[in-house]
Amino acid sequence: MTKVEAIKRVLEEFNGVATWEQIYNNIEKYYPSAKVSISWKEGIRGVLYREIKKGKNFKRIGLGIYALRDYEEEPKPSIKEKIRMHSYMEGVCLEIGKFKGFHVYTPDKTALFKDRISLSMISTLNDIPLFTYPEIIENVKKIDVIWFNKEGFLFPQRVFEIVDTLATLTSALNRCLQLLNFQTKFLIIGPKNFRDKFLDKINREPYLKFKARFDYKDYDLVNQLYENSIRQNKIEGEFFKNSIGEYYE
Repeated sequence: MTKVEAIKRVLEEFNGVATWEQIYNNIEKYYPSAKVSISWKEGIRGVLYREIKKGKNFKRIGLGIYALRDYEEEPKPSIKEKIRMHSYMEGVCLEIGKFKGFHVYTPDKTALFKDRISLSMISTLNDIPLFTYPEIIENVKKIDVIWFNKEGFLFPQRVFEIVDTLATLTSALNRCLQLLNFQTKFLIIGPKNFRDKFLDKINREPYLKFKARFDYKDYDLVNQLYENSIRQNKIEGEFFKNSIGEYYE
């Protein structure tokens, strides 16, 4: 069996779509010598990238998500599908965080991102790091997505709260306030028409004195960043493929 055939078998095992981690963790079932080389991950990525460039066997449907060539992708959720949009946006934030070189965490592990990929499949941390007092951790661990630095002690760098209904805005802001003593940026993500309510809220106590720590991004802008990150990663992979072996994993 060739590496191409082995990758196909892994994707078939996961109903036609898989993350890099799933491919790496299961490739030996079908290609026992897959991990013999020190640079075995680069070898697998190279095989998959070459097939995609030739328009054969595989395609990319996310920053770190791949599918069989004939796989029919799930459409993006509409703004009216609040539950689906919530977990989809969490997945986007997780993928972008990984792309930017952060450890990423979410409490919503069983929720679906897209195409049968659960959030647990793309998060890098199963549990929130114990970076402060238990009382603070108990509240902070409910934040939708957190990016942690990879080097040294793990501290929260950016947090993301997805606000799909205005009723959840106050609790989202309050969870962010638990991290005031850390150098953490707070991002609230939601529909465009929630922005004015957000601005009104943070210009009142108890948020007023900390409003510079907060920002609001709408769904469309976050989607643009995600799609641009995919394009950027493709271009970088093509540009650097002959000089470096590291790609996004």
